[in-house]
Amino acid sequence: MNTIYINARFLTQTVTGVQRYAIELVKEIDNLIDAGEVDGTKVEFCLLSPANVVTHLELKHIRHRIVGRLKGHVWEQLELPFYAKKGLLINLCNTGPAFKRNQVVTIHDASVFSYPKAFSFAFRSWYQFLTVRLGKISKKVITVSNFSKGELIQHCKIAAQKVSVTHLGIDHIHHRQAAQGTLEKYGINSPYVLAVSTMNPYKNFKLILEILPQVKAQNLSVVIVGSKNSKVFSNHAVNDSEGVNWVGYVTDEELKALYEHATGFIFPSLYEGFGLPPLEAMALGCPVIVSSRGSIPEVCGEAGLYFDPHHPQEAASRLVEMMSDPELGQRMSIQGKEHSAFFSWNKCAKDTVNIIMSTV
Repeated sequence: MNTIYINARFLTQTVTGVQRYAIELVKEIDNLIDAGEVDGTKVEFCLLSPANVVTHLELKHIRHRIVGRLKGHVWEQLELPFYAKKGLLINLCNTGPAFKRNQVVTIHDASVFSYPKAFSFAFRSWYQFLTVRLGKISKKVITVSNFSKGELIQHCKIAAQKVSVTHLGIDHIHHRQAAQGTLEKYGINSPYVLAVSTMNPYKNFKLILEILPQVKAQNLSVVIVGSKNSKVFSNHAVNDSEGVNWVGYVTDEELKALYEHATGFIFPSLYEGFGLPPLEAMALGCPVIVSSRGSIPEVCGEAGLYFDPHHPQEAASRLVEMMSDPELGQRMSIQGKEHSAFFSWNKCAKDTVNIIMSTV
């Protein structure tokens, strides 16, 4: 029986888009084994992680082993290769051992090359080296959009035939129960536009402050979900401003409640490898106003209203357009639900397993 090891360092990290992808993908591969769509008698999947696990998965067929004494990057570079030496290693979150050849890696984007000033020097330098290195030595590279594939080929000189695209799924949002009392907990007592992201400069949150007068003119406030990581991102802050409620990091159940009660969703990013939040909003019937940059048009299709993220007035116009036409908002809500349904973790898992099996 072949053993396929999965780098489960993501279980030790705060859940953002990259960790969400890894968690949902592993759960769905476990479901495929359970349904007999992956032959568990011929191949065994095994999660390997350091001891400082914060996310625990309930899996029927995929084993989870805690190995080594270290943690973080040091664990990943020094101990993980030793424990995975007898099999293929799958890395789902941009990083992996720099000197193991029998591995597959998912690289979500090339932001450290396209927007280097958005990251600290240490983070940028390490990730630029590691992305190029993994692209060169890994058997296969998976990425999450055709946009990201083009970026990786351009910046890292990875051979096109080595890179496969698997879109993320959205169905996880339907498996959560919206948390009761979320609006009261965060002091939200008026109609609002929701924004969800990390506080990275290329997420372009300053645009929201620039259009705040127009937002207020529509009798709306802004609720921002996301946390700033100063170890990763260079100095940048969304200053406290009247009409903006920055709630920070919330649970999945609270996030679902915020999506469901929002009048609209705004996503002003200058760069995205995929862009999961707009799809999550769509899946819950929340109309989305989104940037026309990066992978966002590829992901959102015709179900969103687009604006140039370098032109705040255009974003404000889209917001006014949606608010002044209830029929448009209703139509966007329906289109969003229909469009998001095409993105499933089942398809993502099947495509990923096929790529993995082609290397075994």
